[in-house]
Amino acid sequence: MNKADLVDLVHGEAQASFESRAAAERAVNAVIAAIKRGVQKDKQVQLSGFGTFSVRSRKARNGRNPKTGAPIRIPASRTVGFKPGLQFKELL
Repeated sequence: MNKADLVDLVHGEAQASFESRAAAERAVNAVIAAIKRGVQKDKQVQLSGFGTFSVRSRKARNGRNPKTGAPIRIPASRTVGFKPGLQFKELL
């Protein structure tokens, strides 16, 4: 499922709330933006029944250039992780 599919699904599920597909798209965009701001500001966004988005740190490590096979140093970085909630896990 991509973002357009998600917008169509939200529009279909909540047609009474969203008069148009554009309104559903604005709602999806607002939720995504809120999650991004929350992770950036608070380092964690917890949605009960769904899961938790959080900032994770990766240590620096050694790797290999796939093209040449030469060893390279991969610097430390930060990324976003997702841990599904119990109700979400049970669906799988």
